[in-house]
Amino acid sequence: MDNKSKISVCVISFNEERNIEECLKSVAWADEIIMVDSFSTDRTIEIAKQYTSKIFLQEWKGYSEAKIYAVQNTSYDWILSIDADERVTPELKNEIIAVINDRSKRYTGYKVARRAYFLGKWIKHCGWYPGYVVRLFRKDSGTFSKSRVHERFELVGETGTLKHDLLHFTDDNLLHYFNKFNKYTSLAADDLEEKGTDFRVWHLFIKPIYTFFKMFILKRGFLDGLHGFILSVLSSAYVFTKYAKLWEIKLSKTNKKELL
Repeated sequence: MDNKSKISVCVISFNEERNIEECLKSVAWADEIIMVDSFSTDRTIEIAKQYTSKIFLQEWKGYSEAKIYAVQNTSYDWILSIDADERVTPELKNEIIAVINDRSKRYTGYKVARRAYFLGKWIKHCGWYPGYVVRLFRKDSGTFSKSRVHERFELVGETGTLKHDLLHFTDDNLLHYFNKFNKYTSLAADDLEEKGTDFRVWHLFIKPIYTFFKMFILKRGFLDGLHGFILSVLSSAYVFTKYAKLWEIKLSKTNKKELL
């Protein structure tokens, strides 16, 4: 009788034909792959069918909802959740198989370091690395946060740490970065508004400056050279834009009240 623990991999997608094959190929060893797609209009689904028959279509309701839906459709106790632009290395694969089959382990989930590939270089500083995230967990051990962007798995129980990295091919050019930039800053501003965050003018000055200082100096982004400088500047601009959009939301609500 085979007593080995089985594992389900969860991936969400929308128009990911540039990433999906390498992603799914890196987890083809799993017992099942669950993919939730938001009606892609490119070759994402066509490519994915080569690796899994368990593809579920769902109208876009946000990152958290898509990932929760994926987990709900899994068959096994252990879940590995990855994004379409991430890859599991052979070393990480072997470590995952080992820890889920080690009966002496008391952990309900594991965090893993993400090594990001940004504009053609692996980023080793800036606060991006190791950038631990919980990606391997038992099905009943928690759920995803309700954040519109940068959602995370909120684990209940003890958390272990994996030794090998998860590879993250985040942005291979600035066009791709800025396409995400506009979308993510809008979602982040909506999250701030929903939490009841008040806008203050100093948010547009102090927070962006501190973000750059923290990433480039405190987190030693300067050791990543020009890539580290560009990433720190762009992250500072991200924070500025997020709060500028929060100001815009507040202004719009004020104007509507004045018109009533």
